[in-house]
Amino acid sequence: MSSSDTKLPFLPFALPEIGEEEIAEVVDALRSGWVTTGPKTRQFEQDFAAFLGEDGLHAIAVNSATAGLHLALEALGIGPGDEVITTTHTFTATAEVVRYLGADVRLVDIDPATLNIDPAAIEAAITPRTKAIMPVHYAGLAVDMDAIADIARRHGLKVVEDAAHALPTTWKGRLIGTHGSDAIVFSFYANKTMTTGEGGMLVTRSSELAARAKVMRLHGINRDAFDRFTAKVPSWYYEIVAPGFKYNLTDIAAALGLHQLKRVQGFQAKREALAQRFDAALADLPLILPPRPVHAGDLHAWHLYVVRLKDDAGITRDQLIETLFADGIGVSVHYIPLHLHPYWKERYALQPESFPHSQKAYERMVSLPLYTRMTEADVDRVVASVRRAFGRG
Repeated sequence: MSSSDTKLPFLPFALPEIGEEEIAEVVDALRSGWVTTGPKTRQFEQDFAAFLGEDGLHAIAVNSATAGLHLALEALGIGPGDEVITTTHTFTATAEVVRYLGADVRLVDIDPATLNIDPAAIEAAITPRTKAIMPVHYAGLAVDMDAIADIARRHGLKVVEDAAHALPTTWKGRLIGTHGSDAIVFSFYANKTMTTGEGGMLVTRSSELAARAKVMRLHGINRDAFDRFTAKVPSWYYEIVAPGFKYNLTDIAAALGLHQLKRVQGFQAKREALAQRFDAALADLPLILPPRPVHAGDLHAWHLYVVRLKDDAGITRDQLIETLFADGIGVSVHYIPLHLHPYWKERYALQPESFPHSQKAYERMVSLPLYTRMTEADVDRVVASVRRAFGRG
């Protein structure tokens, strides 16, 4: 009997966990009169830099990780004639920001063991036009940052990390965001390990990059809006120094972030416990379970729990998805690789055989529900449905 027959409520793929402290902080923002970028945003930036725990880091709050990636590349001078290397196995935002600037994207394959970008494929894709590498920490597992840094150093390339999945991921005991890349961009979208509803954070050690990003996130204005509107003397005058964007984070969103950040390590621990429960219950099925950190003691953020069907699974990926949905369980697929989407496929004449590892992973992968509001009973319900799909119910 499917769980839909027993009238169980639909189990969504993801849900944020919002507590009373977050709600009270949002209410405080509303009552304060500061609903756009103001003191809570500034405090959130300071708290985020402090959370990463290294001196000299700048944190710039933005309204999405997409905005942060765009600002980072713009500040690094990426433009027409340049190329940026990234993985085909990502959401389109990673690549589209390169096109915003008139530069070209070089998509490369993944390492099938980690589902992260393959450093050897990066090396093979470098041309005289290459200016930057954009690694993606897929599902919350750290990219090999040593290999990325080595390639960048030898070829004189910039590194912008797409860390949308990677809070609080670590590599060799250090949080992603502290490994010396030119810029690191985190996401606080609703399904991430912490959320501001919509939002992101651009982190950099470069004072010049930070200054440029701050100007460009708000129309190219050379004075911070918060400073202008809180000054005790007339301060109406400002200058437009560049054709900027509208990428600032609101205080309403930052109010959520202030308390979500305090809870993010606990969120990660809960996600990891749920992932371990999945592992134990699915271990005997013809599935490839999610890869683990290379180094003992490192943290996986567990943004996603992605399983892949083995060659001898006996069912297709779509059959597994259909069973789960019939049982009232929401799932997803991360991702339909960029080389399969019309825009990227047609612009760069891409073929699936050029990305065999991403292509095979896509054809076999399913992202199961994983979020902190899930209970052990919820996990067991998902497991029962998966086992039923394999005839192991």
